[in-house]
Amino acid sequence: MSEELDRKVKTAFDETRLLILGIQVMLGFQFQAFFQNGFAELSSASKSFCAAGLALQTLALGLLIVPSMEHRLVEMGSSSKRLVRVASFYTTTGLIPFSLSLGLAGYVVIERHFGIAAGITCGAALTLVAALAWFGLEMVHREKNVMPDTSRAGTSLATKVEQVLTEARVIIPGAQALFGFQFIAMLTAGFDQLPQAAKIVHAIALGLVAINVVLLITPAALHRLCFNGEDSEQFLRAASALVVAAPLFLAAGLSAESYVVLGKVTDNKVAAAGFAAVSFALLVGFWYAVPLIARWTSAAGRA
Repeated sequence: MSEELDRKVKTAFDETRLLILGIQVMLGFQFQAFFQNGFAELSSASKSFCAAGLALQTLALGLLIVPSMEHRLVEMGSSSKRLVRVASFYTTTGLIPFSLSLGLAGYVVIERHFGIAAGITCGAALTLVAALAWFGLEMVHREKNVMPDTSRAGTSLATKVEQVLTEARVIIPGAQALFGFQFIAMLTAGFDQLPQAAKIVHAIALGLVAINVVLLITPAALHRLCFNGEDSEQFLRAASALVVAAPLFLAAGLSAESYVVLGKVTDNKVAAAGFAAVSFALLVGFWYAVPLIARWTSAAGRA
């Protein structure tokens, strides 16, 4: 029982760490935005939204660090059921200001280049996607009873759950770093000089990477909100699907961003588009084709 409780506490903190990574990147954007050349050109509303976004990010970070502090100061480093409940509560609460701040950041950078209507649409879409992924799934999935471990493989269900969450943490840092760059770039003087088509491609790339980040954060939110941190094959299947699907959006976002950067360097749209297409094909090949070939080869060998 003690080992099981220890593992639940570790999983709770692993999920919190995954969420904090995303918030830290966005918090860096919120701070840097005030010092970018394009900040002075923002509307008064956008400047206010930047300040509000900073406050929301700070609030989210503060909420997500509470479980760690309670583990040290209240439980003195010991595991407890109360601590698991505290981690679930603050994880859920911290996601609320985080999702709102995503929408505000999206409005600020899109409104500056494409107008108020586009800014509102983008900001609302980002918030809605995050809310549906992090909270909407709980409304759909009401069943709290976990399924028994019926895995036929040698690896236990508990280990598989821990591994899928670890895999999400492995993929997400690079996406978050790119996500932060994409927001910052839209407030620089260099971005203002890009052709309108390149700006649109950049905005699309930002949306693709945003979807990737949201999908990778969803397993942690789903595990806390829907399954109370318990092991479940249903959760394992859902988390696996999310972790498998997310890199496809990252590959598309990276390729689109490559088009923007190469187009700026070479001033050759055809070459930039060719490089972007090759980049997407290589990434999809490495991330999907190679593993699937290995899977089929392994299955054929066992047969």
